Amino acid sequence: QVQLLESGGGLVETGGSLRLSCTASGQAIGSYAMGWFRQAPGKDREFVAVINGFINIYTDSVQGRFTLSRDNDKDTMYLQMDSLRPEDTAVYYCAAAPKLSSVTNEAEYTYWGQGTQVTVSS
Repeated sequence: QVQLLESGGGLVETGGSLRLSCTASGQAIGSYAMGWFRQAPGKDREFVAVINGFINIYTDSVQGRFTLSRDNDKDTMYLQMDSLRPEDTAVYYCAAAPKLSSVTNEAEYTYWGQGTQVTVSS
């Protein structure tokens, strides 16, 4: 069983930066796809980004502002978020999957973290 633990959320002003971390425990998941989803108040959870092998994929709204990276030695994935906007305010969830056919389909992700709050003030 894999456990995912997110950290790094918080309150930041518009234009600021945060770095989220997601650390896996329970078993090695070096070959797993790992991604981020977010859920804003009153909205459905949505795909943000995924690192799948050597490929990083981002949703259009964060392309150029968010950067994924991964340290397999630490079983940790990072999401560097720059130029943050109020519309980025949400609970951010880390997710992992042994394999994916559709990176944006949350049903394909096997393991989920509890989420970390990101709030961007205007």
